[in-house]
Amino acid sequence: MSLKKRSVSLYGHQTSLALEEEFWAVIDSHLKKSGQSFARFIRELDDKRLEETSNQNLASYLRVWVLKSVMTEQLLA
Repeated sequence: MSLKKRSVSLYGHQTSLALEEEFWAVIDSHLKKSGQSFARFIRELDDKRLEETSNQNLASYLRVWVLKSVMTEQLLA
């Protein structure tokens, strides 16, 4: 599995996120369903991560979000 990078500006600071393509596929599907922009989605998750005072970096936090999202969908199916 190779990492795919995407860039986003968070509060005026440019940052890159590197995740495996499988994680991006789940995120892209969520964005398509929700109509939310990539930047807004990342900003909201980063805000939540900071509120929780998580010691995870943003990429790790996103991977856990994907896992929880997939698990929730499976439970609802």
